[in-house]
Order: sequence, then C-alpha cells, then structure tokens
Amino acid sequence: MSLRLYDTAARELRDFEPLRPGTVGIYICGLTTQGAPHIGHVRFAVAFDVLRRWLQTGHGYDVTVVRNVTDIDDKILRKSAEAGEDWFALSYRNERATSEALDLLGVLPATYEPRATGHVPEMVELIDTLVEKGHAYPAPDGTGDVYFDVGSWGEYGALSHQSPDDMAAAEDADPRGKKDPRDFALWKGRKADEPESASWPTPYGRGRPGWHLECSAMARKYLGDTFDIHGGGIDLRFPHHENEQAQSHAAGLGFARYWLHNAWVTVRGQKMGKSLGNALEVRRVVDVESPLAVRYYLTAAHYRSQIEYHEGSLHEAAASVERIAGFLDRAERVRPLDGVVGDLPDAFRDAMDDDLNVSGALAVVHDTVRAGNTALDDGDDEGVTAAAAAVVAMTEVLGVNPLSPVWRRERPGASSDVDDVLDALVRERLEARQTARAARDFAAADAIRDQLTALGIAIEDTASGARWSLVRRPSAAVDTTDHPSTPEI
Repeated sequence: MSLRLYDTAARELRDFEPLRPGTVGIYICGLTTQGAPHIGHVRFAVAFDVLRRWLQTGHGYDVTVVRNVTDIDDKILRKSAEAGEDWFALSYRNERATSEALDLLGVLPATYEPRATGHVPEMVELIDTLVEKGHAYPAPDGTGDVYFDVGSWGEYGALSHQSPDDMAAAEDADPRGKKDPRDFALWKGRKADEPESASWPTPYGRGRPGWHLECSAMARKYLGDTFDIHGGGIDLRFPHHENEQAQSHAAGLGFARYWLHNAWVTVRGQKMGKSLGNALEVRRVVDVESPLAVRYYLTAAHYRSQIEYHEGSLHEAAASVERIAGFLDRAERVRPLDGVVGDLPDAFRDAMDDDLNVSGALAVVHDTVRAGNTALDDGDDEGVTAAAAAVVAMTEVLGVNPLSPVWRRERPGASSDVDDVLDALVRERLEARQTARAARDFAAADAIRDQLTALGIAIEDTASGARWSLVRRPSAAVDTTDHPSTPEI
C-alpha cells in the first residue's frame, strides 16, 4: 500500500509522490510568539512530527522541515506596549517558551526555523514581483501599505473552496487605501504610535511584514519555488493559507503540492483559547501528567479529528503509556532492549499509510503489548523479545517510545545503573516473599507485597515466577479555569 494523504485543496485522499525522488520538503506554519503555548497550540507540531517520522522511517525519505516563527505582528506590538517592554523581548521570551514546550513533548527539531524579521529582503522581492505582474499595489494615501489585489487573481478561493463574492472584508490592515475591502496587506506601513525598531525601510516606505507574505517568502527560500507539503491548523486554511497560495501562484511560484490541516483541541466543544477561560499551558500540564502522557494524548487521535479535552483525558493517556512502559520494563529483564531493532508489523504500516491512521496504528501497538505479556507469562523469551522489539519500533515512529532517551529522563530508573539496583532490591524482597510463602507464613508474604504496593510496585504471580512493574499513581486533574498568568494567543 502506498502512502495516501488527505489533500485539503483537492478534498480527497491522494497517493503521495514527492517532487524529487527520495526527498520531501515540508513547510509548517509555526506559532506567533505573543504568549506561552497551550496544548491546543502545539497539536500541529505533534501531528506533523508524526508525519515526518513516518516519511523517514516508514518510507526512507530525507525530510526537510521548515517551521516558521512569526516574531512580529499586531498583537505582539500591542501586548508589549501594555506590558511596558520591548516587542522583541516579549517575542523572544515566548519563542523560547514554545521551543521548550516542543522539546518537552518530544517534537524533533525543525531543519530550519526562520523568523519573519530575518527575511524582509525576500519579502520585498516577492512584493516587487507581484506589483510588476499587476497583482499588488501600494496604497495611494502614502501610508506605506501594500495590498494584494484579490480581484486580479481569478483562482482566489481555490484552497478553501469559496467564492470571493461570498467573502467578508479582510481585517488585517487599515481599509482606507484599498481598492477592494477583500484585498489583504502584504506590507504594513509604520504607524506613529509603533516603535521604529518594529519597521524596516523599503521602496514602499518603512513598515513590517504582512502575516501571509512572510510564509510565502520563507517557504520559497528554504524549499524552493515548488515543494511537497504545506501544513498547519485547520483554522489557518482561510484566510492565511488561501492568501499564501494566491500570492505565491500569482507571483509564478508552484508553491505547495499537498495541503494538510490538523483539527483543534476543544474544551466543552469550543476551540481551546484564553478567551474561553480554558487554556492549558504546556508548562502547567506537565506538572500534573508526564510529558510522555501529554504527547500520547495529542498523538492518539487522527490528526484531522478534533480532540475533546475532559478532566480524565490525560489520566487515560497516562494509563495507556503505563501499559506500554510496564511491558517494556518487564521485557528488559528478559533481554536488554538497547540497540534491538524490530520490524514494523504490516497492520501498523497499513494504518500509517492510510492518511496517518494513528488510532489504528496504536491498536496494533497494544495488541502486540498484550501478546508480549502473554509470552512473558508463558516463559517464551523469544516471543517476548520479538514483541518488545516491534513495540519499540512502532512507538518510536509515533514519538511515544518509553525507552527513548527523551522520555527516560522523566521515568524512574532513568539510567541503566539505577534500573539494575532497583531490580536487585525488588527481587530480594520477592525472594523473601517466596520463602515466606513456602514456609506457609502468609502474613509475612502479604506484608511484603503490601510494602511493595505502597511504594508503587505491582506484583504479578505467573507460572514462571513473580514479576514486578512500576505503577503510576493517579494524578490530579488539570485546572481549566482562567488564570491571570495565562497569556492570550
């Protein structure tokens, strides 16, 4: 089965064929650095991290990922003014918070992570091309604004499948200099109340980039005039991605060959956001549940399906992670798994090739875990190792492998030395328990079991002897009420 992806522009599943054999270029719209990210913000990064891993591991492609940083816009300027700090200080602080959140969730670093403010020359070049071709115009009122002429481009609306006649006016710039209310800003002239440091000199006057322009310019620089995949949240499809495609095509660029969009994380049916009082900042959530559990939670649903957050969501994800980690912990006592490479089951491959059907792929993971636990109970060491190797291979593709170094740092017994010491201590207590049982001193045996249980160690009696695993204690619920410290995104 070949890899099939749902192309938003075509509104259908399409066989994926890269522009150049063996390589894939992906551009992902990153976050605007106006505040610290919540789990709704970072879902896009997790979803496209899974795509990247599957392209690399499942199909052997050399993948280039470009994830931009919108480090200047209207909200950044407004919030920095309200806070009494430089806009670039606020922006950089939140950029760091975003990078830390993505690292916590095991998202692989982008190949390139360009900032909008670092690519003004490329943007001006694109504006010049559009003006020369008759698809853009400077505002006649001398404000320094430059607009894309929507009426000049007959394909406008093709991505979102809308008619321009049904569209409302663009809201990204002062309408006074526009020919048509639907025209959108490519360049925004500096206003008197904005800091001069937030503007750059151009032939059209001092100003700063329009949101849509920056992505077209940066995608072109790092991936070329035409590239394979453009991704982002479904809320960006219009107007942001529509405008990107229009200005790029109007400039004569092939731009993206496939468009992929992930759905939202919702709370009580509404998109997560501070205005609803339901933002769950990543830095808060990982104080309640492990980063691996949060990653699993954001990964488990199909990327095009909404994730409805409720009070027990993260605990359910943690329980699923614990089942996988518990089996691998037990399997490692049969044979160390470092360096063990397993084959990906055909059912897993089929699920992933079906538009990244992660829920189907995870069903294969848990089936394999169950088979591995049965092999452990039966003393089938070869079956245990085969199952464990397959589980490691599958969970590595999904970014939820508990044995990965990125997650070992958060798990008890993070080093092999500590693992060995803990195993020796628990085994000594299990041997004492077995001796007590053999002497029919069941009170002493039960006391040892209760002691281990109180420490978070589960005991399972099997035909081949007692086995143990660490049990995660139930966590507190995440507070979804609003807090003054939660910045609006």
